[in-house]
Amino acid sequence: MRHGLPWTLAGVVTALMLGACQPQSPDGKAAPPPADAPDEAPEPPEEPDEPAPPKEFTGDLDARGTEPFWALEIRPDKITFTRPDPEPPVVAPNPGVGVDDGQHAVWSTTQNGRTFMVSLAHEDCSDGMSDLMYPYLAVVTLGDQTFRGCAFKTGQQPREGGK
Repeated sequence: MRHGLPWTLAGVVTALMLGACQPQSPDGKAAPPPADAPDEAPEPPEEPDEPAPPKEFTGDLDARGTEPFWALEIRPDKITFTRPDPEPPVVAPNPGVGVDDGQHAVWSTTQNGRTFMVSLAHEDCSDGMSDLMYPYLAVVTLGDQTFRGCAFKTGQQPREGGK
């Protein structure tokens, strides 16, 4: 029993330390909380939501590209990417827009096992075949292929000659 004393001493010290953590009233019972203490613990702060996309990236959007020709429609319920025959259209549920640094909007999903991503940047864009200037630069990624073009809000046609 030579080793009993250190363990007994350790138990007493532990009990004293635990007892010191709880405020006590003079009769040895737990002390009531201070009068100005809140009735309930405060709620933890909510996680900040992802920033809302700027208005220019909301609503119906269309994009076009040349060499090769392609078209894209972004609608609240789906995204449709079309190319000339024989390629079938790619139609995917709209996953919602994400904002990358406030200047780029990104829609990203998977379609038939391939990455399907659309990125729009608020930047003047020329289609390279006309004098039309579009308000957005568009990049579409489908699997390992990348398509570049221009985009605009549906119903707001691009302007001629950058005017």
